[in-house]
Amino acid sequence: MKLKNVILSVSILMALGVNAAELNIKVSPISYDLTALEKNKNHLVDVNSSYKNLISKADKALSNTIDPVVNKTLLPASGDKHDYYSFGPYWWPNPDTKDGLPYIRKDGQYNMDTKTSATDKQRLISFANDVKILGLAYYFTENEEYANKAVEQLKAWLIDPDTRMNPNMNYAQAIPGIVDGRGIGIIDSRLLIGVVDSVELIKPSLSEQDYAQIVSWFKQFNDWLISSNNGFEEDNWHNNHGTWFDAQVVAFSIFTKQPDLAKKRLRVTQMRRIGGHFNTEGQQHAELERTQPWHYSNFNLEAYNLLGHYGELVGVDVWNYEVDKHSLNNGYKYIAKYVVTPTEWPYKELKGMKKDIAYENMLYAERAYDDEIFDKALSELKQSKENEEKIINLLF
Repeated sequence: MKLKNVILSVSILMALGVNAAELNIKVSPISYDLTALEKNKNHLVDVNSSYKNLISKADKALSNTIDPVVNKTLLPASGDKHDYYSFGPYWWPNPDTKDGLPYIRKDGQYNMDTKTSATDKQRLISFANDVKILGLAYYFTENEEYANKAVEQLKAWLIDPDTRMNPNMNYAQAIPGIVDGRGIGIIDSRLLIGVVDSVELIKPSLSEQDYAQIVSWFKQFNDWLISSNNGFEEDNWHNNHGTWFDAQVVAFSIFTKQPDLAKKRLRVTQMRRIGGHFNTEGQQHAELERTQPWHYSNFNLEAYNLLGHYGELVGVDVWNYEVDKHSLNNGYKYIAKYVVTPTEWPYKELKGMKKDIAYENMLYAERAYDDEIFDKALSELKQSKENEEKIINLLF
């Protein structure tokens, strides 16, 4: 751009009441390494496949309908359409009763009826995924269309009193015929972590009032997580549910400027989760006993990816914490071993062992630890075209 055009652009912005400070609003995503984002933004040719994938998905998100919680056709026990409402995914109608009640559990067998528009799980997934993608697309392109669409979504879900979601998950993962909602349903709201990252990425396009209202919503939601009975139940799960609970509390605490609360929760991660989740070999017994042990072992580590990064932000070392030779490092090593030798995976898998699932975890582990096992695992995984195109590459 020529100098006279730059001067003209600045003059127009000043005439509109936009000052220089507003033109340089600090972008502070919580879950992303800003240095890596800046590097990739300046060298998009090195991550071209991932960038094209991002823009393709962002363009699709531009045309997606705004679909807030009030659009559901079934109501939770509260009778309030603003309350999030979902069914447990592994629960099915009882074949031994006329009305199918009470539902029965089939571990690993996903009931697709739980993803209809009658309840909120699928619309929350769509909202969170769209906002996450739009925020990243705006960061890399500075195209206001992406930011504006994200703002529309955020207003509908978190601000507009006619459509906003109440800041709780009281009626998440209900089981028809058994319970109105469960603490275990808090796993659904882990997707909101990506939402707060995008709020920070599009902050230059948000009004101060809208930003403040979004922060207020997440503070209320975080308070509910910590103080509610459902939150208490989820906090005390011994598997990935507990880890993802920690990840949410820490992310939302950092976003709402409560670093001491984030530090306190990360100490729980260190002392309660790591020692309880991993044996000295790095095996996660609570995940390995499932019908999809490879998936769940990696799913749990995905929460630790975030917690390790958050620890870096607030000064709590999660990556290298060890108690009686139980460590997070060994957990990643155990997975890396079978990325390199997948045919030796010793556990039965309901849907097969797909090593590409571990790609994101190996990216984080390779960055956090100086160990050739992670270099070998990543070298193996990067041979896949699918991994080459993943948006996660833009974050490293």
